[in-house]
Amino acid sequence: MTQPRLNTIERSTLWDRAYAALKAALLAGKFAPGDRVVLRQVADDLGISLTPVRDAVNRLIAEKVLERGGLGPAGAAVVPMLDADQFSQLMTVRERLEPMAAAAAAAYATAEGLAAVEQLLVEMKRSVKEKRTEQYLEAHYQFHFRIYDMCRMPIVEEIIENAWLRCAPTLRLGLPKYIPGLKRYEHHVGTLEALRRGDGLAAGEAIRSDIVSARTDIAALLEDQGQRRVASR
Repeated sequence: MTQPRLNTIERSTLWDRAYAALKAALLAGKFAPGDRVVLRQVADDLGISLTPVRDAVNRLIAEKVLERGGLGPAGAAVVPMLDADQFSQLMTVRERLEPMAAAAAAAYATAEGLAAVEQLLVEMKRSVKEKRTEQYLEAHYQFHFRIYDMCRMPIVEEIIENAWLRCAPTLRLGLPKYIPGLKRYEHHVGTLEALRRGDGLAAGEAIRSDIVSARTDIAALLEDQGQRRVASR
């Protein structure tokens, strides 16, 4: 029996709680491209009825985070399979906005916030050493958003979150090859060090380098997959 990918929530919650739970799972890389999000299974995992789950999934479909798919009374959605161009567009949004958010965060960073960022960095490294892929992905997304939480630009953070929601499942594709060597770890370390110095420009540049590196690697992988699919027809 597989473990549920979503944490149980109280029965009294409404559809927005189901929406938040699904978003958290997608951001943490718990769903891969092509995965089916079966509404009945989500409802069972969360311990709630089908209706709020359907409403939450419909919202994610409207936001183009999920695609409609599946038959039957419970229904289902599908995590989109992005091509190289779609992925690159989303990463371009991230490349433009996230360095700005990181630079702004440097001006408002607190000792408590930086300690939390450091702990997430430690967890990322530990997860790689222990081969805990899902824990790495969750710590990685929390590392970024703990920084952006300090930027005091909620609208910018909302746009960043939407881009992450749409590309986070695709980021999983780079795990087998790139995570074991912590290829982008130095960019994460550099971001934290810059934030400690209050150097917004350096923090933004470290985040930008992290995103560009990931986009280059994974877009190439998607391009290769696309070419192989065409060749096999």
